[in-house]
Amino acid sequence: MTEAITQSGATIAGHQPLRKVVVGSVVGTVVEYYDFAVYGYMATVLAALFFNAQDPTAALLGTLAAFAVSFALRIPGGILFGHIGDKYGRKVSLFWTILLMCAATAGMGLLPTYFAIGIWATVLLVTMRFLQGIAAGGELGGATAFVAESAPAAKRAAFTSLVNVGISVGSLLASLGALSINAVFTPEQVADFAWRLPFLFSLPLALVGLWIRSRLHDTPQFEQLKESHEVEAIPVVTLVKQHKGSLGRIAALSALFTGGHYVAYTYGPIHLQRSGGHDASFAFLATSVSLVLCAAVIPLAGALSDRIGRRPVFLAAGVLGVLAAVPAFMLMGSGNQTLAVIGQILLGLPVSLSIGPAFASFAENLPAKVRYSGISLGMNVAQLLVGGTAPLIATWLVATTGAALSPAALYGFCAICVLVGGLKVKETARQELPVA
Repeated sequence: MTEAITQSGATIAGHQPLRKVVVGSVVGTVVEYYDFAVYGYMATVLAALFFNAQDPTAALLGTLAAFAVSFALRIPGGILFGHIGDKYGRKVSLFWTILLMCAATAGMGLLPTYFAIGIWATVLLVTMRFLQGIAAGGELGGATAFVAESAPAAKRAAFTSLVNVGISVGSLLASLGALSINAVFTPEQVADFAWRLPFLFSLPLALVGLWIRSRLHDTPQFEQLKESHEVEAIPVVTLVKQHKGSLGRIAALSALFTGGHYVAYTYGPIHLQRSGGHDASFAFLATSVSLVLCAAVIPLAGALSDRIGRRPVFLAAGVLGVLAAVPAFMLMGSGNQTLAVIGQILLGLPVSLSIGPAFASFAENLPAKVRYSGISLGMNVAQLLVGGTAPLIATWLVATTGAALSPAALYGFCAICVLVGGLKVKETARQELPVA
């Protein structure tokens, strides 16, 4: 039994090659986070097309509110897909998350606007966004569990961090999509039809992701649970009863790569345009540059945590996040393009550092029978509290205080959460994953 779940080398106990597992998980995460992020990058356009545009600030806040409320749906989504993943298998759950996300995103690209059908356009847009939230709630926890249960213990964070590079790559593709339509089309053409293109691009991406994931087998640990009849009837009940402490630590350690990520990469382009005086093309270009550079840091941070431990990397991310928050926003609002890019990179680096050890640590602190549900629920609590609300809170802070630097307080709070979580979490680097 132990031999079936001990990881060594590129192939696991006669199962699929580790490379195949990682590619299947990463590609799916890229698709999911492209779909989820493109709404945020198109927020200013959607505000004008799907909300009453007589008050531009109110319309933008309405668009961001829908962005934020969709994160509440991540919790039931995580519970639903976590239940499927812990009871019926990681593979089947991850297949359905992509399918639902793609249907909702492509649906957005086909919607009639407010000018055509009035408030019903708003209702339909929000409904599609809610479906995205349900799908996103089950994606990352499952992809992480899949890779963590397949990777060698000594390199677990290096491999699980690659899944999370998929978040940055998906966000990058969404940013490049927004950049491309603003570069190729006039503002009038964007408002007329070109805004639909980034949403419809979800279709070919999803087909690739679905094909790859359909060819995967489930993990040895899950198969062992099935064979030994240790699968929980209702995994989330066991999770809440027996693993409350782990859930709280996962939520705290998720604060930077949820709230910090959306401050840096979703509110960031808005801040660059409104406070820095830059046009939309530059704002998306700066975001793309930051995403590329910071995505490269994620696997390095993961590999570092495999060598020196999870806790030191978490603590470094928290300290850097606290120190960088105000200077980063000052640089982004300076009006200088070079300084603006540097500022956004400063916001992105602590996020990437926190991602490196995070998902290996989460998997190591939960048994296989509730691992999918636990990672999903813990992260989604953070997504609800500081993730999806981050762009809305940041915009509201600036609107109510008149201080362009005020979103730095939200970012700094997220960094402090990681500091606290890093002090509380057990050191689990290089340990075998618990089964039950």
